[in-house]
Amino acid sequence: MLWLAVVAAEKTSWSVEDLARRDFVAAIYRDHSPSLVRLARLFTDDRAGAEDIVQEAFIRLFHAVERIQDQDKSVAYLRSIVLNLARDQNRRGLMSLRHQDAMIDRRTPEVPDEHLARTESQAEVMDALNRLSDRQRACLVLRFYLELSEREIADTLGISPNSVKTHCRRGMDALAECLEAAG
Repeated sequence: MLWLAVVAAEKTSWSVEDLARRDFVAAIYRDHSPSLVRLARLFTDDRAGAEDIVQEAFIRLFHAVERIQDQDKSVAYLRSIVLNLARDQNRRGLMSLRHQDAMIDRRTPEVPDEHLARTESQAEVMDALNRLSDRQRACLVLRFYLELSEREIADTLGISPNSVKTHCRRGMDALAECLEAAG
């Protein structure tokens, strides 16, 4: 829990409220950090970067938790932070990713045909997802990868459930077009 070490370094003394806040955020970290890293990983090309995004999201949650009126929405708030940080990292990181590309080993590993076909189709889906608008991609990933309800997605993205339905439908249509064109 690196986020806790960062917060602890900022504090000279802990009040009772700080300790309660720390325990609340630590419980959320225990329960939700793996799924948040997976979410960030879908929007970034770097596992370490995804983990950094989640750590930063928890630091922000710790500092904002007293302003969150409905504690049940803390996870939605975290998902929202993760999506925004991933989007920001992608904007800033395009140049560094281009430089890293030259260092990636492009040799094809020796794998069974079935595994290779699965990875190729997964790559096609990921490429098609990356062509969608940020909102459509976020709605589809939250709906079908994290299996969130329309209400949970709406809370995460700060939009209405009807907008979630619209973005999911349009995203699925665009995804189908991309995959048809690729296949």
